[in-house]
Amino acid sequence: MTDRYLSVAREGVHELEIKRSRFLCALAPVKSEEAAREFIAARRRADPGARHHCHAFVLGPDGRTRRSSDDGEPAGTAGTPMLEVLRRRDLTDTVAVVTRYFGGVLLGAGGLIRAYGQSVSDAVEVVGVLEHRRLSLVEVAVSYDRAGRLENDLRTSSYVLHATRFDELARFEIGLAPGEADAFASWLADLTNGEAATTALGDHWVTKAP
Repeated sequence: MTDRYLSVAREGVHELEIKRSRFLCALAPVKSEEAAREFIAARRRADPGARHHCHAFVLGPDGRTRRSSDDGEPAGTAGTPMLEVLRRRDLTDTVAVVTRYFGGVLLGAGGLIRAYGQSVSDAVEVVGVLEHRRLSLVEVAVSYDRAGRLENDLRTSSYVLHATRFDELARFEIGLAPGEADAFASWLADLTNGEAATTALGDHWVTKAP
């Protein structure tokens, strides 16, 4: 089972023009094939006058589910290079739709492959990427007089600060990678003079910018 994967950070659209043809790449994070196909259908509705709506998507932490379509472009010139960009960037739970408005100049097979691939690659740079890691979460509870230093040190440490909550105590949810538990316990004890209370919360997917 994988313990790390990447996805696009948000939904977004980026336009690229090549020899008067417009390529509009729409990206979105998705969790199911149904959601991916709903997004593809929505893009068709958004640009009904376009000649092609080519797509590619990858699903699952292991990226096992992969689909693509040339949508009328010559076979292998659109969906496949789009899918290859997602695969090469290690992106999953991601759908890409490239809507093309033909500009009157034929690009040839090689030109189409480069254009569709570049359209997705450029759009990924615009919307950004998130890293998802399967980590062991622990909740650390401390008094408020220790909370400020603990939060500051957590943010500059290698440990993942997942969430904070404040009630009668300051509480921090921290993600630990395999093998980090003992070192973290020692680090925390030194920092808080042994006064922090910890509770194991189990393994969870934790999302952050890579």
